[in-house]
Amino acid sequence: MPERNEYLLEVKGLKKYFKAGKGTLKAVDDVSFYIRPGETLGVVGESGCGKTTCGRTVLGLYDSTDGQVLYRGEDVHQMKGKERQNFTKHAQIIFQDPYASLDPKMKVYNIIAEGIRAHGLLKSEKEIRERVEELLVTVGLDKQYAERFVHEFSGGQRQRIGIARALAVEPEFIVCDEPISALDVSIQAQIVNLLGRLQKEKGLTYMFIAHDLSMVKYISDRVMVMYLGKVVEITASDQLYENPMHPYTKALLSAIPIPDPKMEEGKERIKMGGDIPSPVDPPEGCRFHNRCKYATEKCRTEEPKLRLFGKDHYVACHMAKE
Repeated sequence: MPERNEYLLEVKGLKKYFKAGKGTLKAVDDVSFYIRPGETLGVVGESGCGKTTCGRTVLGLYDSTDGQVLYRGEDVHQMKGKERQNFTKHAQIIFQDPYASLDPKMKVYNIIAEGIRAHGLLKSEKEIRERVEELLVTVGLDKQYAERFVHEFSGGQRQRIGIARALAVEPEFIVCDEPISALDVSIQAQIVNLLGRLQKEKGLTYMFIAHDLSMVKYISDRVMVMYLGKVVEITASDQLYENPMHPYTKALLSAIPIPDPKMEEGKERIKMGGDIPSPVDPPEGCRFHNRCKYATEKCRTEEPKLRLFGKDHYVACHMAKE
């Protein structure tokens, strides 16, 4: 593992449980990872794996059940008052649904200016106006759009407004919570390219949550794969795509379509058996064992821990070999 002073964000044994009837939904269950300044950590997995809950708990939008979220060495969930407010300036979120995350009653100007005013970053309305217009141009929109309401925009334009809102308080860390999944395919690449450009220009650090593995490969330095509240694999992006080691990761990667029809037709797709278990009642041992063709008795009874294979490649699988 890198030296501690290399981290912007360090997550240790994070748990987030919800009450679900008479049971407990273990959305995030003992998750640990780190993110270095200026890098992008992609977080992938099927719907319900806990990736969005993880991102929101990291930001303190959800209280943690257990574990630590250290931002520059300080525990996010212990922050109070001014310290907490200062953290919300440095750490922002871009939501999945640009239709639901922007207030339809507010003009674009006020949506973007809200954070600037809340943190007292600029005093005069003239300065705020200039900053809002500058942000709109930065994300590829006309500054005259400031006086419109969000219902007048397309999905891609709305997501650009959401990005401008996140940038308004000059953050250094942004959780991108499936920012392209609600958009047309033709628009997705534009938004990812915009995020990449902004990262280079402003030195931003991203936690990029998605289920589109091809897009995650394009934008991420490292990728973390989650399954049923657990991290099953985490390594450099190139390493993950060239040498996936967990059976679940291999199955996800095999489902990525290839543009060439002939290659796509001849490609072997790994099919997972069974259904995704309920996070309210996860299976004993490895949570993936009921869908894994390599599962042994050990997999059914003993939970695998993340182990290091090679350089910075962690895998939670009893059967994993270098």
